[in-house]
Amino acid sequence: MNIPNGNKTLSNWSSSLEKSKVRSFNFDTLSGHPLDVCYFPEDFDQNFINDIGAPGQYPYTRGIHSNLYRGKLWTMRQFAGFGTPEETNQRFKLLLDKGQTGLSVAYDMPTLMGYDPDHNLSLGEVGKCGVNVFHIGDMEKLFEGINLEDVSVSQTINGPAIILFAFYVAVAEKHGVNIKNLRGTLQNDILKEFIAQKEWIFPPNPSMRLITDMLSYCTEKMPLYNTISVSGYHIREAGSTAAQELAFTLSDGFTYIEHGLNAGLDIDSFAPRISFFFNSHSDFFEEIAKYRAARRIWAKRLKNKYGAKSQKSMM
Repeated sequence: MNIPNGNKTLSNWSSSLEKSKVRSFNFDTLSGHPLDVCYFPEDFDQNFINDIGAPGQYPYTRGIHSNLYRGKLWTMRQFAGFGTPEETNQRFKLLLDKGQTGLSVAYDMPTLMGYDPDHNLSLGEVGKCGVNVFHIGDMEKLFEGINLEDVSVSQTINGPAIILFAFYVAVAEKHGVNIKNLRGTLQNDILKEFIAQKEWIFPPNPSMRLITDMLSYCTEKMPLYNTISVSGYHIREAGSTAAQELAFTLSDGFTYIEHGLNAGLDIDSFAPRISFFFNSHSDFFEEIAKYRAARRIWAKRLKNKYGAKSQKSMM
């Protein structure tokens, strides 16, 4: 492997790589040519280290893992939900039985908009394109027979997120789960709703107060849970360019950071649990450039402006 010598960043990466585990898999090309974990130019300067660097090293332009996905694959979960909680529960169990490694809950429009299923505006929409969850009993049926301590659960919900989140936590506690062990992600990105998707319920300031309250709660009670998934996907699908998607999404992310800080939270106590959901569009190289820029901008801003010291806050 062509690892240049004499640089601290690359030395740290090399040391981390030696300690990392590798999946049992053939990483050769289809033609049988072996591939190194990572490649470097033969000649580079400090600017290359500062902006590009190595995988798993600040500013994480090349990813957050030293051996990329050779060590561990991402969580695989099919966006799923339809009809009644009982029907979706059976679909969840089928997906888990087929090897899925997490769950992703799709809610119907009445649930997304916070309407009762018997409301006039819910007519014809209940259980359509997602599952209807109206009360805590529905949430119990949704996860019946599923150990929430063992399965990471993603919930695509925004306006009424605090209500569905409370249902989820209550069901876990009823099943005897220590909520400190719950893993998953709540989309909970209300700013992109105002920008693109339009499934908002409350005005911006009250909405941000609810999100800040959830940030505070999860920071104290649920340290493994991603409280916000800052979403560029919807912004791109609403017609933005890749650069606009990146700009709006990062701006939203920084706004959530600032609200958390204004609530008295320590940056390193909550920033590691803010995740991102970007669009994967058709221009291969443009998308790679977007992801790399997003990682670098986020890492440098968290460190230089908001004073993050933990590497996990910058990833």
